[in-house]
Amino acid sequence: MPNIVILLPPSEGKAPGGGRPPWNPASGRFGRTLGRGRRAVASALVAVGGGNQVLLGVGGAHLERAKAANTTCVGGPTLPAWQRFTGVVWDHLDVASLPTAARRRATDRLVVVSGLAGLNGIDDPLPDFRLKMSVGLGDIGKVAAHWRPLISPAINDLGAGGLVVDLLPAEHAAAWEPEPDRYTLVRVDLVDEAGRKAGHAAKAAKGLLARQLVTASGPKAVLALLDGNHHVGGFTVTPR
Repeated sequence: MPNIVILLPPSEGKAPGGGRPPWNPASGRFGRTLGRGRRAVASALVAVGGGNQVLLGVGGAHLERAKAANTTCVGGPTLPAWQRFTGVVWDHLDVASLPTAARRRATDRLVVVSGLAGLNGIDDPLPDFRLKMSVGLGDIGKVAAHWRPLISPAINDLGAGGLVVDLLPAEHAAAWEPEPDRYTLVRVDLVDEAGRKAGHAAKAAKGLLARQLVTASGPKAVLALLDGNHHVGGFTVTPR
């Protein structure tokens, strides 16, 4: 299995600011195929004034920041995606501290499913934004439904003949239609000692697992982390 693709969600929180290059929807690892879909999302965000409290799920100063970011995505300042995303999963993945070989594997293996860009490589330039996959956005409708026919072929082609590890929550998994006859698909749950699927408490473990998956040198080492006997952050990694 020469290809290993690890699907991760973005974070709700984003690091502010950034610099050059200004964001071009056609930029980055998937820009050629997803640029038009990204422009449609960015235009829809502008049309709704960046969103409101119901759409974005925040209020006060967080809402004002999100609205400003959402209306200036195209041409806005960027950070590499791994620096833009904050929060528990990304803090525990800790891309900055990866050894050199693991950092290269992270660049190759990690693919982020996001509401604005559809798919990102971790080094892709990305503007500040706030947008859930589960919401309806103006004329494009539900964001996940908008992206499904666009990102599904990209993921399925990327994983062809290899291994795809799905670490997505349901909201983001809804934007992708797998073709498991083309690759080995592994979806995992993190389960506590009582056998219950873990929720928010498992975010740190998910970040640690993603780190272990890119530190692992090859498919056999990756599969050993997913065989149902591996423990990380107090949880058992359980394939579905």
